[in-house]
Amino acid sequence: MKPSFILVGLGCLVCLVAVLLIAWALVSYNKLVRQRNQVDAAWAQIDVQLKRRYDLIPNLVETVKGYAAHERGTLDAVVQARNTAVAVADQGVGARAQAENALTQTLGRLFALAEAYPNLKANENFASLQSELSTTEDRIAYARQFFNSAVQTYNTSTQSIPTNIVAGIGGFRARDLFEAAGDERGPVQVRF
Repeated sequence: MKPSFILVGLGCLVCLVAVLLIAWALVSYNKLVRQRNQVDAAWAQIDVQLKRRYDLIPNLVETVKGYAAHERGTLDAVVQARNTAVAVADQGVGARAQAENALTQTLGRLFALAEAYPNLKANENFASLQSELSTTEDRIAYARQFFNSAVQTYNTSTQSIPTNIVAGIGGFRARDLFEAAGDERGPVQVRF
């Protein structure tokens, strides 16, 4: 064989490897973009369900006020937890998870309060609001689960070799999971 033929073959091989690497980098980048967008969309779904929850809570509190006027502390705690959750909406997943978990606990106290008032429990408006809020809580739980699944897939891609190379170059950073903080992992304690 002639040396020039070997050099041409070697040049073609180098070009082929370069094209394959570029193609792999583009495919990896696009995959990371899709996964990041999935995480953002999943977070938006949590936002939608939390907004629904925020809208239902004042109606529920007003309904309970008529029956349990002397239980003001519990009602104020629910309103305060809701306001805190709304206020931290733009402060990241960790702060938002903590505020939402506190709100869930105070709602548990509110529903326990309803048990002490049979007339309230039988009230059609309260029952309807409680049912809607329960459905919303289920949707929030599903949305959180979906979000965490999307984050896990995305984080795995950004941290796995060799995709982590493209992630580092492209500025893709790991995202936080929506987790229950310390106390929220245990059973809800209802105190009046």
